[in-house]
Amino acid sequence: MQLPVARGRVSAALIDVLGGRAAKLPAFARFDGDEDLHLTLFVCYELAYRGWDGVGDCWEWDPGMLRLRTAAENRFLGFLYDLVGKPSDDVDPARVPDELARIVEEDDGPGLSGYLRGRATYEQFREFVTHRSVYHLREADPHSWALPRLGGRAKAALVEIQTDEYGGGAEARMHQELFKRTMSWFDLDLSYGGYVDSVGAPTLAVNNLMSLFGLHRARRGMILGHLAAYEMTSSLPNRSYANGLRRLGGDADATAFYDEHVEADAVHEQIAAHDLCGSFAADEPRRAGDVLFGARCALAVDSLWAGSILDAWQNGLSSLRTRAVEPVLAG
Repeated sequence: MQLPVARGRVSAALIDVLGGRAAKLPAFARFDGDEDLHLTLFVCYELAYRGWDGVGDCWEWDPGMLRLRTAAENRFLGFLYDLVGKPSDDVDPARVPDELARIVEEDDGPGLSGYLRGRATYEQFREFVTHRSVYHLREADPHSWALPRLGGRAKAALVEIQTDEYGGGAEARMHQELFKRTMSWFDLDLSYGGYVDSVGAPTLAVNNLMSLFGLHRARRGMILGHLAAYEMTSSLPNRSYANGLRRLGGDADATAFYDEHVEADAVHEQIAAHDLCGSFAADEPRRAGDVLFGARCALAVDSLWAGSILDAWQNGLSSLRTRAVEPVLAG
């Protein structure tokens, strides 16, 4: 993946250093707004995934880069605390599955799935798929960071969920690969991270949230709560996405990704709430509040992202940073 175009002074300094055009990272992180903040975080986090073209693997653990990442993370965490409150220290571990169900039930998002099902144009649905490609082309990877940090029943439950996400070991059934079939129907670029420059801060924040939780052992409860929220709110929206694509003429390849999630996540919902998060909270009761915090953050940040897309469309604008996405077929 090529390094993206900078969006402010901090992301510019980071990208210049990683690209070999400068020698030193900034001593102070004065971000030029959310675009600068979340691109900086995304660039830092990607060093722990598949990396950037021409950037040495040594940068993943570079002390200066980690100091910059920490400054960006602290700012993001401050935003999350303002958004949903800090994790509670007073959560009954036995109540975690029920509390997760309550959080999900009370979530009142902006209705993006309904819009895509019944009203979205081909161009708008294509934009939606472009946004989601940043995550879905590495789907399951951020949550897999939790695997070596768990044991017992919680670990087994996460393995069960992730095995489905990775297609049971069959490459063609991996959710990452299924999403490429949807992208192909829209004549989109299938390359990993191909649209990072085309999406705004809300989309990057959705992705950064998973890495913020997943890459830190201390936040293992939060990434489990995040996954549970995703699994518990997935089936109905994905049915809407599939039906919206069929309304636009999408074939079985175009809808395969969404149809798969309708069935799989209905099963994952119970595993995630009880076997995964319930067992984790019983094993580590002091982190029960972290699980609920992770779930609240997942839903709240996704809601802000969906609202930003709907606001753009309702004002007759593109939701992408570029006015158009050139039709490119990879491979």
